[in-house]
Amino acid sequence: MTSTIPRLDIAHIRKAYPAVLANDDVNLRVAPGEIHAVLGENGAGKSTLMKIIFGTVKPDAGEIFWNGEQVHIANPHVARKLGIAMVFQHFSLFDTLTVAENIALGLASDVSMPQLVTQIRQTGEKYGLELEPHRHVHTLSVGERQRVEIVRALLTNPQLLILDEPTSVLTPQAVDKLFVTLRKLADEGCSILYISHKLDEIRALCHNATVMRNGRVTGNCDPRNETSAGLSRMMIGDELVRLQRERNPDTHLQRSERKLHINRLSLPKAHLFATELHDIECEVRAGEIVGIAGVSGNGQQELLATLSGEDQRAAPNMLMLVGRAAGQLAPNPRRALGLGLVPEERLGRGAVPAMTLAANMLLSHQKSPFVKRGMIDFAYARSAAAAIIGNFKVKASGPDALAKSLSGGNLQKFIVGRELERKPSVFIVAQPTWGVDVGAAAQIHAEILALKKEGCAVLIISEELDELFALCDRLHVIAKGRLSPSIAIEQATREQVGLWMSGLWRQDGQEAAHA
Repeated sequence: MTSTIPRLDIAHIRKAYPAVLANDDVNLRVAPGEIHAVLGENGAGKSTLMKIIFGTVKPDAGEIFWNGEQVHIANPHVARKLGIAMVFQHFSLFDTLTVAENIALGLASDVSMPQLVTQIRQTGEKYGLELEPHRHVHTLSVGERQRVEIVRALLTNPQLLILDEPTSVLTPQAVDKLFVTLRKLADEGCSILYISHKLDEIRALCHNATVMRNGRVTGNCDPRNETSAGLSRMMIGDELVRLQRERNPDTHLQRSERKLHINRLSLPKAHLFATELHDIECEVRAGEIVGIAGVSGNGQQELLATLSGEDQRAAPNMLMLVGRAAGQLAPNPRRALGLGLVPEERLGRGAVPAMTLAANMLLSHQKSPFVKRGMIDFAYARSAAAAIIGNFKVKASGPDALAKSLSGGNLQKFIVGRELERKPSVFIVAQPTWGVDVGAAAQIHAEILALKKEGCAVLIISEELDELFALCDRLHVIAKGRLSPSIAIEQATREQVGLWMSGLWRQDGQEAAHA
């Protein structure tokens, strides 16, 4: 960071939408080789600001200077020519194209496909972001799609790299490797704008941080000199809700009812690039939270499809739900048995983008009082949606707001609230707080712990180890379609779980403890 001319200097940026002022007189300066964090709650205006820098959104007012010269970034093509690359939280990929074809769309046209395939594989191996270039995107999990975006950005050799939640798909070891890479890029003069809700990462990686709240910049700091609690206070203006996980005695859990039993589940691949499931054994009892950790693409997507009823190929008794054989039941009969489920993909599976929040309530509420004598009670659906917006502090214009108009974190809060409204006896949630700010994450975690206290059996599939360690009584790891033995959370370590993510529990010297 020797140059006195900023790589990026934005002044007095303003962007208003009909229902919200997204950016209000925002100033931000990033030096060459600087790793700069942008912090804020969901809906604080971070994503809008990044889209303005990348040219996908046009500001209403303000100026942008690039290497000392004023520029007008009319579209992403202009941004890429300047040397700006961005990895979005919501991906910009074409489902029907392959990984290589998607990446080719963001690169110069003179790159041959065989050469690009080689570059993808080399870059993936170098940064711990392995991909199969010929695989179609519609077969990828959310985490694998994020890898495609990161690799595509790195292949452009950017002067400014914008990363939005880049580590949610990685093992702790891979995160360390990525940080080495980012520091090397910074040493070579590449500037990095880093958006993450993992405050420990920001403190370890970033040189400076800009804090936003309600569309305005509210502070700047060197995160290396701050505590995570201090950064949280700057973001939300208040203290975080403190989690209180009550440890259930093993004898209590052994006496409690087994609500969910995955019974030696094995399934062949549903398509060429799917992950085969091998002899998966897992149980969750009333008043217990069990976690499944693992790097995205190791069978989580296939397991969740089996649990939800999207995939009904399992033998009936391979999935037992509150004592009933449910392996071949459709989703609605499973819900009737008390299943609540939050998928990892918010838009498309968790919510219909072009429908209102009130209408999205009906995806999982299809009985009285939402439906009476075969007729939908839209007034009740609106009031129920409004209650969730209020209780979960969802930033939305109201129950008639379209799902796609919400930020990722706010939509996640709404979907979790919608499922909790059903009072499930078995609650399965994938990536519960991916891309969610620390305040909202604490609220979602508190709601999950409250469910446990009420006797609900909770299964969490997550790539966030801190989350699993904070919530779970027991932990499994999934790797290459196989599930490790369970280990009591008090006996688990991050290093051990990281090794198990590579499928090494059979060679691990430590014996997994069954609860």
